[in-house]
Amino acid sequence: MTPAGGPSHPGQKILAMDELLAVRQRLREQGRSLVVCHGCFDIVHPGHIRHLRQAKTMGDVLLVSLTGDALITKGAGRPLIPEELRAENLAELDLVDLVYIDQNSTALSMLESVRPDVYIKGREYESNNDPRFHAERKAVEDGGGRVIFSSGDIVFSSTALIDSLGQSMDPFHSRLMTLLENPELSSDRLGEIVAGFRGKSMIVVGETIRDTYVLCDRPDVAGEGPMLTLRPLETRCYEGGAAIIARHAAAMGARPVLVTALPDDEEGAAFERRLTAEGVEVRALRLPGPIPEKQRFVVGTQKVVKVDLVRPYVLDAKQQDRLVEFVADARDSDVGIVADFGLGLMSPNTVRRVCTTLRSRCSFTAGDVSGSRANLLEMQGLDLITPSESELRGSMRTFDEALPAATWRLLDATGVREAIVTMGPEGLISFDPMNETAAAAGGSFGTRLKAEHVPAMIGAAVDPLGCGDALLASASLARASGGSALASAFIGAAASCVQAGRMGNLPVSATDLRRLISRLHATNLTFASADVVDAAAQTRRVS
Repeated sequence: MTPAGGPSHPGQKILAMDELLAVRQRLREQGRSLVVCHGCFDIVHPGHIRHLRQAKTMGDVLLVSLTGDALITKGAGRPLIPEELRAENLAELDLVDLVYIDQNSTALSMLESVRPDVYIKGREYESNNDPRFHAERKAVEDGGGRVIFSSGDIVFSSTALIDSLGQSMDPFHSRLMTLLENPELSSDRLGEIVAGFRGKSMIVVGETIRDTYVLCDRPDVAGEGPMLTLRPLETRCYEGGAAIIARHAAAMGARPVLVTALPDDEEGAAFERRLTAEGVEVRALRLPGPIPEKQRFVVGTQKVVKVDLVRPYVLDAKQQDRLVEFVADARDSDVGIVADFGLGLMSPNTVRRVCTTLRSRCSFTAGDVSGSRANLLEMQGLDLITPSESELRGSMRTFDEALPAATWRLLDATGVREAIVTMGPEGLISFDPMNETAAAAGGSFGTRLKAEHVPAMIGAAVDPLGCGDALLASASLARASGGSALASAFIGAAASCVQAGRMGNLPVSATDLRRLISRLHATNLTFASADVVDAAAQTRRVS
């Protein structure tokens, strides 16, 4: 029941003080009693409901007053819900007749003005010595009212509940939110780094691969035997391998030169024309045979069969020298990348020679491998390597050692300064020197390396192919653009996220990175009025 002449719609239950006093006067004239409950009511939990239900039985009309946002001192991020929405939540309850937002630190002023017949407090206040509560009790009793403690048969703490929500949050999401508070990863700073990609020169050395996706109809079982039957519907081809690294760089605003091998025929010429149109300069060693191709047969978004149409390269000594000459003849560049996909273009000795040449021509050098025949340990003296955990462990032949220790041994064996180790759905870890003095003295990995975990930014990958290539291109450009090791790893993780979210080996652009960075920084839940009002007053961050 609502008071005579009082509000009937939930929104009309929320009253200002003058309206509340008018209703209180009518109740006195009608001989009806007023019960008051007061609190924060940030989360209306079962304990609140029972508290309000008991309060409702103590009189005719139930008024719930709640503390305004500015006066809540329960910790960072509180209140979780702004005062307007907390009031609306309470007004929607049939148990509640009136709602008042109190802009004072305690309910004392409201109680002195309203003079309720009954003031209900939780059982925990029965033995409470807080002088603020004693002042409230005195005001109620001086006004002729009574203070009653609720049964307390079920006790919940909103603060404890909110804290437990934070503790039970997906730890990867929690880690990502923590990272975003780092000034190195502010939206403005990351935007500056991505803007720095434009015009950066790059040399990319490695095999070109054609990634072919054969999109198929729903599979069936062959009538002639227990084997899978696929009916192709569409074929899509992508320039992969070292080519996609260069394409990523071009899409991000850089000026890449691709040093690779191509057939001396129309297939090779057409490939070169396509990359030139995308802003990639191609310097190709002409070799017999087609471009290595990897076919993937896809049903929906699920790859069901992979066919490697690959004939490994066999280079003679003169061809190996020519490949290194292509690198040496390229202009001095901001970034040099060597990508060994294990298809025979670079022998272990050629990898070492390419790394040496890149170090002499480029301000920042990086490398990565793919495949069991790749030569990770031959990537000597680079600034950065970005292997997967399995590639790192396979190269070092260490499968039980802690990852930081294994990474430290890899960096020690190669003379590489930094590493970004990818771990699939678990994200990546950036390892960089923590203490040059300790490093020079040969300290343990614990004193030499700083490790920063960056979680995967996508829940489930649509297609993980090419994520490492996107990371390598973007992280290298970020490092060359003044980004810290952490910021570069974060941007690399963002590029991987963009790549993983779509089917096919497509280049990630600077715009893609900016959009994702902006979205990550806007993921905190906010509340806002539909009216044009002060954003600071209407928006609250949920952490």
